[in-house]
Parts: sequence; structure tokens; C-alpha cells
Amino acid sequence: MGISVFCLATPNIVQARSSHITIIFEMSKNEKSDDLIQSGLSEDAVVPVIDQEQSGHPAYKTGLFVGSGAALAKAGPLGILLAFFFTGAILWSTVQSLGEIATLFPVAGSFPHYAGRFIDPAVGFALGWNYFYTFALSVASELTAVALIISYWSSLNPAIWITVGFVPMIALNFLPVKWYGEAEVITASIKILTFIGLLLVGLIIDLGGGPDHDRIGFRYWKDPGPMNTFPGIDGSLGRFLAFFSAFINAAFSYGGTEAVILTAAECRNPTVQIPRAARRVLYRILFFYICGSLIIGMTVPYNNPRLLAGTGNAASSPFVIAIEKAGIKVLPSIFNACILTSAWSAGNTYIYMSSRTLLGLSLSGQAPRFLSKVTKAGVPYYCVAITSSFGLLSYLSAGKGGSIQAFTWLLSLCALAGLISWGTLCVAFIRYHQAMKAQGIDRNSLAWHGPLQPYAAYFGAAFCFTIVLFSGFSVFIKGHWDTSTFFASYISIPIFVVPIMGWKLYKKTKFVKPSEADLISGRLAEEDFVPELEPAPTTRWGKILDKIL
Repeated sequence: MGISVFCLATPNIVQARSSHITIIFEMSKNEKSDDLIQSGLSEDAVVPVIDQEQSGHPAYKTGLFVGSGAALAKAGPLGILLAFFFTGAILWSTVQSLGEIATLFPVAGSFPHYAGRFIDPAVGFALGWNYFYTFALSVASELTAVALIISYWSSLNPAIWITVGFVPMIALNFLPVKWYGEAEVITASIKILTFIGLLLVGLIIDLGGGPDHDRIGFRYWKDPGPMNTFPGIDGSLGRFLAFFSAFINAAFSYGGTEAVILTAAECRNPTVQIPRAARRVLYRILFFYICGSLIIGMTVPYNNPRLLAGTGNAASSPFVIAIEKAGIKVLPSIFNACILTSAWSAGNTYIYMSSRTLLGLSLSGQAPRFLSKVTKAGVPYYCVAITSSFGLLSYLSAGKGGSIQAFTWLLSLCALAGLISWGTLCVAFIRYHQAMKAQGIDRNSLAWHGPLQPYAAYFGAAFCFTIVLFSGFSVFIKGHWDTSTFFASYISIPIFVVPIMGWKLYKKTKFVKPSEADLISGRLAEEDFVPELEPAPTTRWGKILDKIL
């Protein structure tokens, strides 16, 4: 997962490589103030950014391991494949939009900056807080996934296992960041190896390589069928609604992938790194997500009672169900343990991301000033404490609905907030594109421009906001009303809109006119380009791995 923070606008970036994770330290030389020094952020205090994009770790979380089971149960094998395909297309459109702007304006903390620069400063303010909210809620969702996975072995109260995972997360984020970096070297490696292993094992099982030598092929696409129907609605409409309901699960699984553009923008040569990162996203979508959803639909029938569909045993992922069905004895526990490590790693990472996002908001004057206080080791302790408090939401798992219900709520909240962010970033590109035309700047003269623009941005924005607006359609169907589902489906909209209105009234901001948008400041000068330090792979396998990892 690409990881970054919304921090100082003019950073001095110092890279230090540790194994296959790059730790980037950002220090401001031009924006220091007495207030910052008095609050504890001295020139020696650094804000680290873990950039796994450069190490080859794609951005995925437990939604790809566990949440995909719910998508399969809702939509069927063809439905989940289409949901991941269309959501991947939305993500690709967002990344191409971001990539072009970031190549031209490689600004640290660029996501809110771009929205404020080309739409309205109030929208940039809201987007920064929306990312904080998304990352903070993701801490709770990953902790809930921990409880969900451990229920594979234990029937104890999930609150016990949440606490066991939560306390080390908090402790590690209060320690100097070098400990966080070292922990991520190990856990991120386990995560990527686990998923590659699951894809290979799933393919082997489907081709009859398991102990039972049962060649499955596309059997489950015939029985029970390629698509499920929405409960109580038959025919084409029922199949479409079932397919549409899987978008939230797919969006949750893809969440955070766009951060590879932000981390690439903070590297030595953004004009090379950003286009490369934008192009790689397509291959990663195809390999990890599309192939993953295809294999899931081939190896497990959508009516399997153990899938995470709100009933039955939700203790294991569809991958592990497939392994058990094939008669492999030890491997399910091994993979579940690896998935558990992945969930803990993701939760730990989200504490880091959210706390540094909050720190960036404080430093930019968009959050209370006291939040910028740091320890001698550079840890923003107030930000870490506030972010960690969101993890308490995971204890909803101990309630009446259990881990399944809590995970579903948190998944929906995170996915919808992420879709709002994607849609806003696409709108930022549309406004940027209009500004380029209004000011007579030819995009062909740029170092790199995204393909299929501005149509890709219009597509991304339209589909993001359509999914958000109709995500809770089920509660409006007669006999399906559920207050908690309505809340989880639509609370993200006012959480984003209210800050825009409040900041606009408080700061009296105005929408940016295309003819007045700033297309000059922050552009990377040609003399600042740094030659590539790493040679490009020359072998066939090296080139393939370079694209997907």
C-alpha cells in the first residue's frame, strides 16, 4: 500500500532505504515558524512516510481476503468479477487524473491541495478531513477483521482478541518511527507473499491439483449459476441489484490504492516515477483484483453458507474455504494466520497514516494547533491518541450483531468515504483540464498527460457519486428498512458536505474560476529532475514483476 501524509507544502525529502521499504523523511525549511518550534516540531523533528510503492507492494487490505466473500455471496461469480472490473475502471480513471496533475505539480500532501487549488479551498479542507476520517475508521475495520479471522479457531468473545491486537498497535505507534518501519518490512512482505500464494493455490485447486483431484473449472458458474439475485427480487432487476450491491465491497478492497501517486510525487524524479506508478496500477488491478475475484468465483459457490454474507460461519475467507473444500488439512490455518498478520499490519498502518494526516491538517491551520506537538522522537502523540480512539469502534463486534455486523458497517463507511474522495479528485482534474483550456496551455506540451482525458475523469466522478447516492437502495425496498444500514450508507455524505459549508462560511472562500486557476506555482523545474538510480529490468520475468509488484 502506498502510504503518505498531508503535510508541509515545500518539503525537503531525504530518502533512506531499509530492505524493500523506503522511508521518506519530510522536513520543512521554508515554512518553519516560532509556533511550530514551540509546539515541539523543531528542524530535527521529521515526519516519516513509508513508501511501499517503491518497494513494489500494491495497496490492498483485508477486504480482498475477507470482504470479497460477502461480494461473492451477494452477486455470484460473474457479479463479483464485474463489480471488481468496474470499480477497477473507476480507480484507474482516478489514478490517471491524479497522475497528470501530480506530474505537473509534485506537491507533498497533494490530494487536498489539488482540490483546493482547482475547485475551492473549502473542498480541499473537507477532503483532508475526509481522508483522516477514512484512515481512522479503517483502524476499526481492520481490528474487526482480526476478531473475524480469529473466530476461525476460537469462540471466545471477540473483544478479547481485539484488545490483544489493539494494544500492540497503539504501543508501536507511540514508539520512534524506526520501529514502525521495521515492523512493516516484515508484515508487508508476509502480506504480498500470502496473496500471491492464495492466487496460485486457488488456481491449482480449480485445475484439479488438490488432494481430491477434483477439476472444478467453471462448474459453479453453471450451478448455482453466474449471478445471484437480490433477496425478494427475481429476474434481470434482481441480478442487477445484486451486482450493484457488490460495489461497496469492491471499493473497500481497492481503498488506498490511489496513494501510490502521492508517494511517487515525493520521490526524486516525479516526471518519471508518477507516470510509471500510474501505468502500473492497471497491471495491479488486473493481476491482484480481477484475477483474485475470478479465482474466488471459480473455487467457491456463492451459496456456500460459510461466506461472509451475514449468516453462518464467517470465520474464514473464501480462499480458505476453497482450500478446506479441496481437502488440504494444514494450509487453511497457515493462510488464516498470514491473513491475520495482514489485518494487524493494515490496522497498524492506518493508525500511522491517520495520525500523520491529522498532523498535516494541524500544521496547515485546518485543525487545532496543539495537535502539532510531537515527542523528541518526532511522534505526534496527540494525533496518535485521537486516531487510536477510533479503534474503539471495533468493540461493536461484541454487540448483538457480532463481528460480521460490525465489519459490514465499518466496511461500508470506509468504502463510501473513499468513493467520495475518488470522485472529488476526478472533479479536481476536470476543473484543472478546464483551466488548461481557458488559459491556452496545450496538454501535449506536458512531460506526461493521462490517457482518455477528460472522459476518464468524467466517468470516474459520475460513477463514484452514483454509487454513493444509491449505495443504500436496499433500505427503500418494501420490507427491507434498516436504520443502521441507512446510517452506514449515507452518513459519509454530510460528513463531507458539512465541513465544506462550514469552512466556506468561516473563510469566505470562493470557487476557483478556470481562467484564474494557478497553473504556475509549484511546477517542477527541469533543472530539478534527478536521473533514475535503479536500472530497469531486462529479463522477461523481471519486466512482468516490475509491472505488477
